[in-house]
Amino acid sequence: MHPRPSPIAASLYTLRDLNADVIILHGPHGCCFRTGRLLENDGVRVVTTAMSENDFIFGASAKLEETLKEAEKLFHPKLVGVVGTCASMIIGEDMQEAVNNANIPAKVLTVESHGGLSEGDNTEGAIAVLESAQLEGVISPEETKRQSMMLKKATEIEKTRGMAQGKYIAPSYGDDKEEVAQELLNAFENGDKIAFVLNAKKETSYLFSDILRIPFQNIYPENRPTIIANLDEEIGLPRIRQHAQNIQMELGKEGLKIDMVTGGLDEYPVTGEKAAEFLKNKKFDLIVVAGVPHALPIETLESNSIAITDGPRLVEPLKKLGYTWVVTELDAHAKTLGTDKIVSSDFGTVLRKKVEEFSEENNI
Repeated sequence: MHPRPSPIAASLYTLRDLNADVIILHGPHGCCFRTGRLLENDGVRVVTTAMSENDFIFGASAKLEETLKEAEKLFHPKLVGVVGTCASMIIGEDMQEAVNNANIPAKVLTVESHGGLSEGDNTEGAIAVLESAQLEGVISPEETKRQSMMLKKATEIEKTRGMAQGKYIAPSYGDDKEEVAQELLNAFENGDKIAFVLNAKKETSYLFSDILRIPFQNIYPENRPTIIANLDEEIGLPRIRQHAQNIQMELGKEGLKIDMVTGGLDEYPVTGEKAAEFLKNKKFDLIVVAGVPHALPIETLESNSIAITDGPRLVEPLKKLGYTWVVTELDAHAKTLGTDKIVSSDFGTVLRKKVEEFSEENNI
């Protein structure tokens, strides 16, 4: 019942991950305005054909051709995405014909995406991009199949364990970060066996990785936590692999060792299950899961647990799944677009302050 991400926005993000230089939205100038503006921070030029009322009646193929030519003139792109919107798709615009007529030098991916694709699942927009990329030889059929499977699994998780369960879920900001941070420090103090699980999605991993670099070893050197992360550098679209490489490199420089790599950043729908299998027989006292916590079957683990999520509407579902505490990180996408380094999280900032205060009080 509550608003969900759009297939159009998912198309834009997937084109970004393919390192598209320019994306043209064939629709009104306000369509997916916020997503388009945010993606500019990642170096992608997002423009529209600015369809108006007359275009809804008579069509706007000429506008799309003109926009393609103007984009070529302004940006000299190598890869362009043309993305349909509700307006252009409802009236049956033939975007491929306009692309053929424009005949610009760049490789152009034509994506027939709109807000009502299939059942309205945002992942349908991403799959449409992958299929177009395969047709144009940008990615292999095997990669299209793998990613499509992951996207469908992600939809299944949202519908069964997340915020797309078909009912209204009121947003919540979760448990008090100060109190949860103290619970985590108490666990270290008590000598509890602790595991950190990064099960993050794409660029948001730059924020959710922050908790891994809190200097707990400065005050609890004898109690090293186990670190599990979906940071495989060899899996995913070009930009996704680069994110994993950047984070691994930064963590390595800080002397942090990942005990288990569960998969790639686009495999979060299944890497949570792999992490749970690893944790199941090791009897951890506290498990901290950051990123997409509902993709990890926490109910199968007999431990206290902390979920760190970017979704206020996920707090209630995460509590029902069995997480002991849930904290939220707001605007994760906005904070991580355009970066290639780990960024400070709200919960990480609270923890860092507490560690510093403890160190000062105890002259460490």
